[in-house]
Parts: sequence; C-alpha cells; structure tokens
Amino acid sequence: MSSPAKKRKRNNPEPPAQTTRSIESFFKGQAAKRAQKAEGSPSNTAGDEPEILSDEALARKLQAQWDQEDNATRSSAVAEPEVLTGPSTSAPKGSGPTEPSLKKHILSLQSSSGTHDTASLEIPLDQSPLAFHPAKYAEELQKHWATQDGDASYALLTRAFALANSTTSRIKIVDTLVNFLRVLIEGDPSSLLPSVWLATSSIAPPYVELELGLGGSSISKALKKVYGLNSQGLKSLYNKHGDPGDVAFEAKKRQSFTLVKPKPLTIKGVYQSLMKIATSKGTGSQEIKQRIIEKLLQDTRGAEESRYVVRTLVQNLRIGAVKTTMLIALARAFLFSKPKGADFTVRPQQEFASLSKEDLAEIYSNAEEIVKASYARHPNYGDLVPCLLEVGISEELLLRCGLELHVPLRPMLGSITRDLSEMLTKLQGRDFSCEYKYDGQRAQVHCDAKGQVSIFSRHLELMTEKYPDLVSLVPQIRGEDVSSFILEGEVVAVEQETGELQTFQTLTNRAKKNVEIGAIKVNVCLFAFDLMYLNGEPLLDRPFRERRELLRGLFVEIPNRFTWVKSLDATSADYEAVSEFFKSATGAKCEGLMVKVLDNPIKPAANAEEKTVTHDEPILPQLQQAEVKEKTTRRRALLSTYEPDKRLESWLKVKKDYSTSSSETLDLIPIAGWHGQGRKAKWWSPILLAVRNPESGALEAVTKCMSGFTDKFYQSLREKYSPGTPNVVSRPSYIEYYGEKPDVWFEPQEVWETAFADITLSPTYTAAIGLVSDERGLSLRFPRFLRVRDDKSIDEASTSDYLSLLWRKQVERSRVKQPHSDEQRPESEMDQVDNTI
Repeated sequence: MSSPAKKRKRNNPEPPAQTTRSIESFFKGQAAKRAQKAEGSPSNTAGDEPEILSDEALARKLQAQWDQEDNATRSSAVAEPEVLTGPSTSAPKGSGPTEPSLKKHILSLQSSSGTHDTASLEIPLDQSPLAFHPAKYAEELQKHWATQDGDASYALLTRAFALANSTTSRIKIVDTLVNFLRVLIEGDPSSLLPSVWLATSSIAPPYVELELGLGGSSISKALKKVYGLNSQGLKSLYNKHGDPGDVAFEAKKRQSFTLVKPKPLTIKGVYQSLMKIATSKGTGSQEIKQRIIEKLLQDTRGAEESRYVVRTLVQNLRIGAVKTTMLIALARAFLFSKPKGADFTVRPQQEFASLSKEDLAEIYSNAEEIVKASYARHPNYGDLVPCLLEVGISEELLLRCGLELHVPLRPMLGSITRDLSEMLTKLQGRDFSCEYKYDGQRAQVHCDAKGQVSIFSRHLELMTEKYPDLVSLVPQIRGEDVSSFILEGEVVAVEQETGELQTFQTLTNRAKKNVEIGAIKVNVCLFAFDLMYLNGEPLLDRPFRERRELLRGLFVEIPNRFTWVKSLDATSADYEAVSEFFKSATGAKCEGLMVKVLDNPIKPAANAEEKTVTHDEPILPQLQQAEVKEKTTRRRALLSTYEPDKRLESWLKVKKDYSTSSSETLDLIPIAGWHGQGRKAKWWSPILLAVRNPESGALEAVTKCMSGFTDKFYQSLREKYSPGTPNVVSRPSYIEYYGEKPDVWFEPQEVWETAFADITLSPTYTAAIGLVSDERGLSLRFPRFLRVRDDKSIDEASTSDYLSLLWRKQVERSRVKQPHSDEQRPESEMDQVDNTI
C-alpha cells in the first residue's frame, strides 16, 4: 500500500473557516424560531444539541417538534377553516369536513435498508464462467443504470468484492472477478478500466507520481461526521474490528434512516473522486479532500458499499486478489465476452463447456500468457484495457501494448542458487556469463531521439530527479549510431578518484528529489549489463550474447561514471575459473555473482574430454551426470532472451551469503502475535511469520519466532502494532494458518530476515503445502530474527516455492550423509514432522 503523502504546512495557523453548511446548521435557525412560537414547545432549541449530531437523530428531533406544531395548527384549522394555507382535498358527497393539507414542514426519513441495489445483489458472480451468462443480466442492469447516465453502479463492484472476500478459494476469487468483468464488457465497457483500477487498489501506474495522500484522521473525521459517531464510539468500533472498512460497515448498519435518499454511487464516480483527491494540491487541499471523502460516505447505499469505499481510500481491499489475479481474470473474461461492435471474435460458451479440463486449461494458459506478457512490457492498465476492448486476446495485443520509451518494463529476475556447484549443475551444457553482482540500486534508463531521459527503479518508480549526474552523462555515452535506447544497469556509490566501490548504505544517503549536480556528495557509477531497446526496435527476443555485444559496441565508457559490469564467460567445466572469479567479486565488496545463459541452443552432451574434472570435488556424481545426459532433450529450455517480470533459471544468483548452509536465511512477513509470558508480558512474543505464495498471493504461515529480539525492538514492535492503530487488523482473508489463534493480527507490511536450523514437515503450518506433501506444510526449527529488510517490500519476501526447494536440498544432503542400509536408512520426508508445535 502506498504511504500517505506528508501534509503541507499552511502559513495561517488558524483553521480555515467552514465553507459549506452542515445539515445541522441549516435547520438550527428555523428550529429555534418555531420552538419559540409554538405553544407548549420545550424550552430547548436546536442550538442546545450536541456538536456532532447524525442525520437520523437530528431529523427525529425536528420531526417531533414539527408534529407538535402541526397538531396544534390542525386543531385550530378545524375550528377556523378560513386560516388554511393549503387547498382542501376533495371528499365524497356526504362525508365530514375536509382535512386541510399541512405539508409545509415535512421532513422525510429514508430507510437505509431500502436503498440497497437489489439488481446487483441478485447476480451470481461466483458461478463458474462456463455456466454464467452475463447477457441474461445485462439488459436488466442497463435499465437500472439508466438513471445514472447509463454508468455501472458501484454496488456491482461491491458485490464482486464481497463474494471474493467471503472465500479463500483462489478459483472462486478468479471466477468472481471474471464474471464481474464480463458483465461490464457486455453491459458498460466504459466502466471496465475504472473498475480494474479500483480492484487493484491503485489509481495510476507505479511510474506516475500520483498518491491519495490521505491520513487516518481524514477518514476518522468523515466517519464521525457522516455516521454521527463520537470519538469514543469510533475508538470502540476500531478496537473491536481493527479494520477501517469494518468500522464503516458497522457504523452504516447502525444508521437506520437518512434525511435524503442517497444518489447511487457509480464505478466511474468513485474513481473520479479518487483522482480529485490525488490531484488536489496547495492551500485548502485538505479541506477539499475531506469534503470528497464525506460525500462518498454519504452516498453509499448499504453497509457493504461503506466498507469498500473506506478500504479503497486506505488502499487495502483485503479480498485476496493480487496483480496476477487481475491479469488472469482479464484474460479469461475476454475469452468469453466482447463489447458490442467489436471486430474480434470469441468462441461460443457452449464450445468451452464441451472441452476437456486439460484443453480448457491450455486455452486459459495461452490467453493468460499473452496478457501477462503485455502487462510486463507495458505495465499500465490505462493502455492495456482499451487495447483488450479493441483487439481481444491476440498477438496483436503485444504489438499495440508493448515496449515503449518512458514506460518502464518490469525487470527480469534471477533465481537463487545455494552454491557454485548447484549453479554449474543447472547450466550443464550451456555457455554462460558470470557477472559481478554489485551492491547498489538497479536502474532502467530510457532515452528517446530528442534526448529526453527517464530513469526508473526496480519497482518502476521514477527516479530521474535523484540522478541528474547520470542524466547529464547520456549525451556522452550514446554512440553516433544510437538515437534511442532502453538499457539496464546497477547504480553503485563509488569513490570518484579511485573507483573504489562503496556500500549500498552510502548510496542511500543521496537525496531523492531536487538534487543539484553541484551539491552531490555521493558520486555514483552506472554499471550497464543489458540492452532491451535500440533505435526504435525491441531487443527482448535477441540472445543475451547479442544484446551485450550491441551494448558494449555502441556505447562509450567513462571511467568511474559509466562502464560495463565485470564479467567472465565460462562453461560448466570451468569450475576453478568461476570459483576464483566468485572470490574476486566478494573481495571487491560485491554481493556475489549473476550468472546468465548466453545463447538459446543447448549444446550436445559433454564429450569425454569435457568430462575431465580438474578440481577435487566433482560437480556431479557419475550417476547424476548420466541422468542429466539422458534427460537433456527433455528438460525445459533455458532461453537467453529477456523475459520481463519472470524469475527464470536462465539467470541465477550466487551470493556470498549462500556459500555455506549455516548462513541460509529467509525473508519472512510478520502477520500476527501473542501476548508474551513473564518478563515479556507487555510485548508481543512470539511472532507468527509467513512466506508468500507467488501464484495465489496468499501468505502462508511458516513458523513462530521469539528469538533474536532486543528489548528495544520489542518495545518499538509493541508501539507499531498497538491495538487501535491501522497496523492491527482483523484476520485478512488471504492469510492461511490453522494453528492456535493469535491475540492480534498484523497488517502485512514489512519483511524480516530470519535464520533457522532446519526445515520440517508440519501438520499446523501451511507454507508450501501441496509442493512437498498434500496434507502437510513446511515449518522452521529454531527460527531467529536477524534484521528488518527495509529494502524489500512484501512482494519480494521468500516464496513457498523457494522454501520447498530448500527442503528438497536438505533431504538430499541428509541422504548423502547417512548410510542407506535397511537398519540405518534416513527418515522419509513424511516421517520428518515438526513435533515442537
């Protein structure tokens, strides 16, 4: 979730005058005058009411006063009909005297229960897409939306959110989103893009500096004003539920009546309100934002809408859907549906229903790969969704919404290996390049033919202002034959005179914005390692060897300012050379090596000469070598192409921390805690930690940690995750854990580096369940906290796939160390169960 922007200080310390009249102030004067005139009216006036008064409470008091006035007037009107101010109603012949019309003071109370959008609530969005027919509901919905200028109602999106939140099944979540998107594709395509932004808790792509800039106080004020809560009532609800959205849900439920029937919220309207909040700048912007928030809450119809409006404002929907989920849902939705008048074709739904499970999965997979590839090259829903509406799922999507200058592509990632031997084994029979893995900041540099330069971080954030010295280098490093390019490299702090590398901590001392070249104290060098775009042509499908040759042949080195990563080309037989190169990298203050496949083709199996090993320990036992030779043609090809947003074994990381098994660590996410015992009773201890499931986005519990913490850290942890703060929440639906219920659930937001003794199978923890056992997950024995990884987001935490890889390596090591007789056979995987829970 994006951090809220800092509030700007105003010159005038006094609070600004209220520019809009509240409903209470509107009725205050009139009520006071009537109370003075009415006979027998109570002495209290509306001016004596509490400062915070809900619509319902105020309306009831005013209605009671007006009823007394009307009763008195009605009595006098019957006796003296000539004073009637309204026309008499016609009465049947022979009836009694007509009753006067006395409707000049009518205040209507609208029941909140009657404001629900029943048309949206009845749609079974959680059905299988094979059985769901959006056309069946589109016509009725369009009639319902006609009063809203034909725009889809926010209630429909809320319905999808509520159904997704009610299940932990990833299949159900995807199906719900698919069906929701199909309804919009066929019923209101113009609302599709705003709904995608809202469903992904974002309003713009990551490289656009656009933030809501809302603090908790803004939402608290709005909840108190709109729903008539006082500070104590709000705090009580928050302590009970822990989630701002759930607080809004309960507050809205208690509001039985409203003065005016709210105008239905639309998907477009909510998104436009968020944009107004994000673009409000300067003096008075906080007041503008506050009014927008209050208007959104006032217009919600039903408690669920209130819940998800507030969760949208805090940018945490908690529906168990991640970026990958939305891309999958978009791909499948456009397989089934298309907007009216679109040129592309889709298969009949009956045809999909007749396919086998395997054939359907293959069709899904192909469509998802196209959409994911397009988004990885051009991560902006604002361009992706319009292209999908126009061309559907086709290769043309990659052309229309592909690589573009000044739009960062998602970087390719490397897989982790534990040591050089494992790395050499994985790359058997291939040429590869070993590169220094510098301790710096990854940077993606874009330059167009006009010389405009953009620099993006690994997380696609724009950081051009941070490195004006690199921007000034571009005209010097660009060769004569280069007009436009996208290159990638590592920005490293260096000693300008000697070129000595400095640590990443030194680099962090640079300011992030408004950096003046003359005021720079921390000098940097860009170590370039890849070229993805050149002179208007994408290079992603070229082999790494070719991309590297273009980079080094067309660009100009500037010592200690712009150069290439130091590298060594090798094969799996060059163990000694690679080992020495690894030592030189760690000796030069680098993290280790990045190893990359140079060419696409796989070489034939090693011949007799190549099998001669010069080092003492063979890379593979002879049996393993035979197995590799036999399976060479069957194993998945390791392509040397650049694959955005993928973590493949064609790029491997070998870090110095991985060189020995005793230094294995995991980057885990703290998700919950218990009250400590004895001396630790006032702190949280132990802490429940989780790994990330990269496919579903779920957080899978892996262990409890209570070692490695200092008293100072315990105190700061208790302050950060204190009940009543936004960091303590009700249990998120995307957390998977079946053990003892924690005392508090944390808002997942940070990563802790954690050491451990070994990995065990566990019936309690869910981490990697299904990867090593269908019934048991994996857990860590003797976990120990090392440090908070401030440089990592939760999206970069260790995954369940990686945990299962470590488990298998551990099992293999135990088999090698122990004799294999019947009497001394190592325990099976299923026998190694964590009995310490």
